[in-house]
Amino acid sequence: MSTVMVDTHGLTGRLLLDEPMARHSSWRTGGPARRFYVPADLDDLAVFLSRLPSDETIFWVGLGSNLLVRDGGLEGTVICTQGVLDGIVLESDSTIVAGAGLPTAQLARFCAREGLSGCEFMAGIPGTVGGALAMNAGALGSETWDFVRAVQVIDRSGEICWRDADSYEPTYRHVPRPDDEWFVGARFGFAPGEPEAVADAIRDCLKRRADTQPTGQSSCGSVFRNPPGDFAGRLVEAAGLKGYRVGGAVVSEKHANFIVNEGSASAADIERLIVHVQGVIRERFGIDLIPEVQIVGLEKVTEARP
Repeated sequence: MSTVMVDTHGLTGRLLLDEPMARHSSWRTGGPARRFYVPADLDDLAVFLSRLPSDETIFWVGLGSNLLVRDGGLEGTVICTQGVLDGIVLESDSTIVAGAGLPTAQLARFCAREGLSGCEFMAGIPGTVGGALAMNAGALGSETWDFVRAVQVIDRSGEICWRDADSYEPTYRHVPRPDDEWFVGARFGFAPGEPEAVADAIRDCLKRRADTQPTGQSSCGSVFRNPPGDFAGRLVEAAGLKGYRVGGAVVSEKHANFIVNEGSASAADIERLIVHVQGVIRERFGIDLIPEVQIVGLEKVTEARP
């Protein structure tokens, strides 16, 4: 058990101890975080980070839609941006500055109101701007970094700065960056568009998502990255794995690249199902499915029976 103590004098955010991560994951499962901090604002976050030990493990959580926390929980500190760092400003006719904690759906709706086109695909991504930046989230043929002009970052010492987008080399669902530097905001550039046309495109995007994905159930979104030239969902369905379950975790009947928690799934159930699907696809098709979801934390320790 970690014994790190954090000086909270002068901080205005909320520091919680042994916070259940099931409350902060769209899978609604996961063990506790030893320390869980919700900053009041960016300046407060900078002070908090500067007070952590240099070797402290830090996890960042927004809406928790791309995250599986194991049942043993997290040793280290979780920084939660949900409900904070969520500002959005129209900086010029075609440029928007948004905080890392802003849900991507809100960014899409803001663009529609301002008559800017290109962000419609983000309406169907169940995450925040910070998560979208970190994984280069995409849908419908577009990706987040297609529109990034600059990013605001913070490091472990609490130093904040802006970096041009060309400082990074985004790839499919991955953006290489320094280990101790995190995105806290971004400047996006979009094209002019007709507000009604953009709003219509957002409605179409959301309808397509509702028609094809299990939006009313607890899931993380897409579990696996699409392999080159194919779709993970098609492979899982072709292998006959729709409806396959481990405990309370089930491969969705609606979309095979989704695993849903029917209410009783442990994180271990979900992880075992992920591993099973990977094994079947490897055996049937010779393809290694790479998880899109981030799996973190400790296995739950169970006492041996006498």
